[in-house]
Amino acid sequence: MNPGNGNGAKILIVDDLELNRILLEEIIGRMGCHSVLAESGEEALRIVGESLPDLILSDISMPGMDGYELCRILKGNKRTGNIPVIFISANDEPEDIVTGLNLGGADYITKPFVPEIVQARVGVHLRLHRADREVQEMNRRLQASVTEQLRQMEQEKKDVLYALASIAARNSCYKKEHIERLSRNCSILAQGMQLSPRFEGRISDAWIETIELAAPLCDIGNIGIPLELLRKQTALSDEERRTVQGHTLIGARLLDDLHVGSDYNDFLKTAVDIAHYHHENWDGSGYPEGLGGDDIPLAAQIVSIVEVYCALTDKKNYTREEAMEIMAGEARTKFNPEIFKICRKISRQLC
Repeated sequence: MNPGNGNGAKILIVDDLELNRILLEEIIGRMGCHSVLAESGEEALRIVGESLPDLILSDISMPGMDGYELCRILKGNKRTGNIPVIFISANDEPEDIVTGLNLGGADYITKPFVPEIVQARVGVHLRLHRADREVQEMNRRLQASVTEQLRQMEQEKKDVLYALASIAARNSCYKKEHIERLSRNCSILAQGMQLSPRFEGRISDAWIETIELAAPLCDIGNIGIPLELLRKQTALSDEERRTVQGHTLIGARLLDDLHVGSDYNDFLKTAVDIAHYHHENWDGSGYPEGLGGDDIPLAAQIVSIVEVYCALTDKKNYTREEAMEIMAGEARTKFNPEIFKICRKISRQLC
C-alpha cells in the first residue's frame, strides 16, 4: 500500500517520550507529511502560537499539562479550534476514549503503533480538515460575493433616489449645485455641533456621514407635486398650499416603503426623518405634524436651517451675512436657537 497521501501536511507530534516521537515522525514521514516535535503540552502551545499545524498527534499522559488539557485549550481558542487532535495512548479504556472525544478530539490511536492504522487515520482526518477549510473558504467567498452584490444593490437604490431628488429639485427651479451645497453644509454644521458639549454625545462621525448622504433627499416628495404649483409665481391658495406641503408625506412614504438590508437602515431612517420633518418649526408652527422643540428629529432640525440658508444664498442671491441676519429673526420660532447659534458661528465655513 502506498501511504503517501499527506500532501506535505504539517503534523505536530506531542509526546514526552523521545522514542514515540521518533516512531511517529518516521510513520507519517512516509505519507509525505512534515513533522514538528514537542515533548510537552506547554511546548506544543508555544509552537502552535508561532505556526498552525494541519493536525496534532498528542499523547494523553504527560508530566505537567496532559493531552486532555492541551486539547481543551486548543478547542477553546478560535484560532486553533478547528485543528484536528488525535490522541495517542497505551490505554484503550472506553471511558478514556469518550473523555477525549467529548473534549473535541478527532480520533484515538493506541500504542504500540501499527503504522498502517496511524497512516490511515491521519490521512482520513487530514482529508476532512482539508475539505473543511475548502468549505470555509467557499463560504467566505460566497459571503463576500453576496455582501458586494447587496452593496451594489443598495448603491443602485441610492442612485435612483438621488436621481429622483435631482428631478424634484429641478422642478422647484433649483440647480444641481443646490443639492450638493445642501449636503456639504449639513455636514459642516453637524461637525460644528459635534464640538459643542450640548450635542457631542448625540453626533458621531458616522452620523455626520449619514446626514450628508441623506440631506439631499429632503424634498424628494416634490416628485409627486404638480409642476405648475412648484413653479407658480403668484401666491398659492390654501388648497394649493396644502398640496405643496404634502411633499413631506410623499417623500417620507416613498423612502419608508423601501425594503433594504440592516446596514442601509441608518441612512434610510435618517432620510425618512428629514423628508418628513424638515418643515417643522421650533415653536410648533410648522408642518406636517406641528412638532416643536426637540420632538423634531435632530437631522431634520439641521436640514431646516441649512435649506433656508442655501435657498437665500442661491435662489435669492443674498450674501452669507445677509442670509444670517434674515435667519436670525426666526432663530427662536423656526429654528433651534442653539443650532442656529453654532451655524452663525461657523458660517464662514459654509459653501
